[in-house]
Amino acid sequence: MKVIIKKATKSDIPAIHKITIEAFQKYALDLGLPDQVKALKETYESIEEDLKKKMVLVAWLGNELVGAIRCEILPPGDVGYISRFAVKPEVQNIGVGKALMCAIEKEVVKHGVPLLTLHTASKMAPLVRFYYGMGYYIHSTTTDRGYIRAYFCKELEVNKKDLIKDVNTR
Repeated sequence: MKVIIKKATKSDIPAIHKITIEAFQKYALDLGLPDQVKALKETYESIEEDLKKKMVLVAWLGNELVGAIRCEILPPGDVGYISRFAVKPEVQNIGVGKALMCAIEKEVVKHGVPLLTLHTASKMAPLVRFYYGMGYYIHSTTTDRGYIRAYFCKELEVNKKDLIKDVNTR
């Protein structure tokens, strides 16, 4: 079955919430720190706020929403920060996550953003391998959430000439 990526809408909020909680419960369990994972405290209202201020994409398999990713372009506009990247646990490892990551990369490139970043627990070997496989590298680590989180970065190809042309056609 083909993965379809779309821009999230308000009607997607319940499914985004459910998938985020399911995926991050597994993450927290694997991490052994269920109280440290902020995504588990998410509400419909916080998702609605993200729809207003971030790029939020969702992945569909058939007629089922199975994944979501959010990205905020940070001031002054040269860094995109990925958050709440979640894929329904029963459909992980079939290309949904890769499709979401590729789609968000294309979106930030359209905005001229040359660097995409995210955090994940450094001890989550499958996630670390996934991000390395997608072309990310570890920039640094932090313990600000009570566990070691790796700050991943990916440098993106941004064609300045195309951006100038795009601005001139607006």
